[in-house]
Amino acid sequence: MQTKFEEQQNKINGRMARIKHKILVMSGKGGVGKTTVSVNLAYALSLTGRKVGLLDIDLHGPNVAKMLGIEGDLLSSKDGEIEPLETLYGLKVISMALILERPDEPVIWRGPLKTGAIRQLLGDVHWGVLDYLIIDSPPGTGDELISICQTINSLDGAVIVTTPQDVAILDSAKSVIFAKKLNIPVMGIIENMGGFICPHCKKEIDLFGTGGGEKAAQRLKVPFLGRIPVEPEIVKGGDSGQPFILFKNLPETAGIMNKIAERIAGKDQAAEK
Repeated sequence: MQTKFEEQQNKINGRMARIKHKILVMSGKGGVGKTTVSVNLAYALSLTGRKVGLLDIDLHGPNVAKMLGIEGDLLSSKDGEIEPLETLYGLKVISMALILERPDEPVIWRGPLKTGAIRQLLGDVHWGVLDYLIIDSPPGTGDELISICQTINSLDGAVIVTTPQDVAILDSAKSVIFAKKLNIPVMGIIENMGGFICPHCKKEIDLFGTGGGEKAAQRLKVPFLGRIPVEPEIVKGGDSGQPFILFKNLPETAGIMNKIAERIAGKDQAAEK
């Protein structure tokens, strides 16, 4: 006779079997723009006609809803299943922010409760058939990350987000080693906040140094996926719920994100052959 845990795991496995590719977006530290990358990566894949879901498992700081402009919306259920919110281009979204009644309400939970919440989001959410599930994780290598990796035993890979400083090599290394210890392929490193073009002199200024992400990729022998520059419009867009991939006035930056998305998709296609 199956235990409740086994029954739930079978349910999760059934849900995940309908999702072709599951990709974890992670970072060794906070403040590197991991959620910005997750949101725009999900949209970049959606814009190509792929069916995409975005799961925010940062239980203590869920920012996906705000960056998508759906903060304040609440999830609904149907026939005992949680229905994800659907945004532009059919992107399906689940976040703790869509469950809490107030955006400033803290989640004061210990490990077991967090693990239970993540398993419920995986088992009870009606994702349907998807080409990609992008998972936005909290920084570091704590409970939520361990739970998602152990619960989904078929993750396609991890994408590590970092900043340009040399110190980023250390933080990136922790994420890469974490993924390898859990037998999760490292799809590559994205360097965020890499260079700022002065609106007056049009020269590039390295506000946060340069090349840390690329150096980390070389040292750790993993792919370097691309460099996203510092753009004031990206910050404004994140605060106003307008991902930069949809901006008409940031074509070069959007192009960089599209190339990153296609590199990731290309790795999945290569793995299938």
